[in-house]
Amino acid sequence: MTRSLLVPLAAAAALALGACAWLPKEDDTAGWSAQRLYGEAKDAMAAKNWERAIKLLEKLEARYPYGRFAQQAQIEIAYAYWKNGERASALAAADRFIKLYPNHPNLDYVYYLKGLVNFNENTGLLGALDAPDMTERDPKGAREAFEAFREVVTRFPESKYRDDAAARMRWLVNALAQHEVHVARYYMKRGAYVAAANRAQYAVQHYPQAPAIEEAVFIMVKAYDALGMTELRDAAERVMRMNFPDSKYLTGRVQRNVPWWKLWDPDW
Repeated sequence: MTRSLLVPLAAAAALALGACAWLPKEDDTAGWSAQRLYGEAKDAMAAKNWERAIKLLEKLEARYPYGRFAQQAQIEIAYAYWKNGERASALAAADRFIKLYPNHPNLDYVYYLKGLVNFNENTGLLGALDAPDMTERDPKGAREAFEAFREVVTRFPESKYRDDAAARMRWLVNALAQHEVHVARYYMKRGAYVAAANRAQYAVQHYPQAPAIEEAVFIMVKAYDALGMTELRDAAERVMRMNFPDSKYLTGRVQRNVPWWKLWDPDW
């Protein structure tokens, strides 16, 4: 074969290969029943192959939009999205299910799952309290997790997820209260006394049982004193003495004729 013939043959072969690349790939799940798609997706989830599970569940929803497998697929896909690190997609799938099936027998689990997605996103909330500027941190996810868990606790008192949801709510209350107090302390160190008092007051009003409230009331006393708001300062001091009589802020230092709150350095 001459060289002149080899060139057009090679070009034709390249064009043929290029055309094949544009052809749609054969779907190996074509003809699968809803039950098989669901079963294969569950196997993929068991193997922690989240991407394959998501693809199979999406196909199940698209091909068989009605029936028990489609409903269950929407629950499973929310979980698979979460485990695959797709938090926004997981929350969207959970919200869609809640909207479409408000009376579904597994609704308690969907709320619980929604709480878990937001909870695990914010478990670093306390660990991040040493960040340079806590005012830039948004505890929105923690609040949304709390609301989802509260739905489980209040609407489904017999749910097997109730006790765990309640425990996570307690953790979140403490975390959110400590976040507010940390921000209030941040403002105090920078002389923003009004902002500090407001954040401390918010913590007292919304998380009254949290351990961090002791420091929140102390900050209110310090902030109101710095602002010259003696009535509010004295009211906060009375709350401090009544609720935390053994507080380190009251008993840690003693000096005659000096108000106890003036003995604490701003860098406490």
